[in-house]
Amino acid sequence: MSSLLQTPLHALHVELGAKMVPFAGYDMPVQYPTGVMAEHKHTRAAAGLFDVSHMGQVRLVGADAAAALETLVPVDIIDLGVFKQRYALFTNDQGGLLDDLMVCKRPDDLFVVVNAGCKEQDVAHMQKHLAGRCEVIPVPERALLALQGPEAVTVLSRLNPDVAKLTFMTGGFFTLDGIDTFLTRSGYTGEDGYEISVHENDAVALARKLLAHAEVKPIGLGARDSLRLEAGLCLYGHDIDTTTTPVEASITWAIQKVRRAGGARAGGYPGAAVIDEQLANGAARKRVGLVGKERMPVREGAKIVTLEGTEIGVVTSGTLGPTVNQPVALAYLAKEHTAVGTEVFAIVRDKRTPMVVSSTPFTPNRYYRG
Repeated sequence: MSSLLQTPLHALHVELGAKMVPFAGYDMPVQYPTGVMAEHKHTRAAAGLFDVSHMGQVRLVGADAAAALETLVPVDIIDLGVFKQRYALFTNDQGGLLDDLMVCKRPDDLFVVVNAGCKEQDVAHMQKHLAGRCEVIPVPERALLALQGPEAVTVLSRLNPDVAKLTFMTGGFFTLDGIDTFLTRSGYTGEDGYEISVHENDAVALARKLLAHAEVKPIGLGARDSLRLEAGLCLYGHDIDTTTTPVEASITWAIQKVRRAGGARAGGYPGAAVIDEQLANGAARKRVGLVGKERMPVREGAKIVTLEGTEIGVVTSGTLGPTVNQPVALAYLAKEHTAVGTEVFAIVRDKRTPMVVSSTPFTPNRYYRG
């Protein structure tokens, strides 16, 4: 255990009775005494506080930062408005995904948040390829909290009423009851909410201020995973990785027209030829949602077969969805089996359990768009 890193909130998690587990090199809370199911339902009903300080926070500084970053992602960064945030993807030469990330344009920099398990390689990737065009400055002294759920805006507005003016995927600098933060109205649960970057020295004080409100309970990684899965969101290293392209992963909405073939700034990023070809002609397999017809949960790695027993794909994430109260999963299937409503079978403990191809999210997203 001694080799595991700790976030600035580690002692607070222990004090709150969290069950701690190794995750992405950190000792992280997987659940608190009430359990994953209660935490999941509380977040959907009120507000949950997540410690996501293990994620990587990076500043890209320089007049050329947006154009430079576009050489690594198939996403429109140049036209991003100030305090607007966008989901982006690092690609490799085969069109596979090195990581998914968030980018927010601020007056003096681009603020980038990358996944915990990829942050060292992502920083090295940016430093190697953006050197000479902009400064790549990791900010490990920043903690990151996520306040998610329908009551998040109510609670945070008590600390600063101006946060209520933000809409989904916008951000700003806010003082929350005397604590300086940068926050965005975004998150990973499908609910309205905020992600709050705060100096590590202020992280515990801010967390305690938030937990002092009746609507807020601490939430661990277990419920974070079930919430994001119901929201139909990809988890890097499971639903997307270096072997999956954005087209296969059904996240082509993240690639703006300006960056596609025929667009004003088409291509120019790793794997552009592969991705453009798939955008034009489709891919041989595609990520889909699956809903179980029986109560049997279907987990990552389960094979998917047709009625005749032909193997057509594999599950990458699965759980019994607490909100939808039925088994839900994300899976890659051969494209001829991906139409919504198609019946397929998951192999669980050598038995076949029927599932139906479904659109995602499995439960409606409730982002605040104004």
